[in-house]
Amino acid sequence: MPVIKSAMKRVKTNEKAALRNQSQISMVRTAVKKFETAAVKGADDKQDLYLKAISKLDQAKTKGLIKANKAARTKSRLTKQLAK
Repeated sequence: MPVIKSAMKRVKTNEKAALRNQSQISMVRTAVKKFETAAVKGADDKQDLYLKAISKLDQAKTKGLIKANKAARTKSRLTKQLAK
């Protein structure tokens, strides 16, 4: 445990950021999963779910939670599933 006041504050800040980042990544995974299950089942709202998943991926990429290549790769896979 740090003794210096600024270091203690940094620990708290890092914990808050980690929780926030964890939540955002979870939301991305959930959006992608929802679209994938809708695409397999051939649901009517798969276009909307696709757009939400793409949006979440772009937000995560912008915030630095995932790398640009991973976002592009995932978006490409989702687009292929949408086209089927």
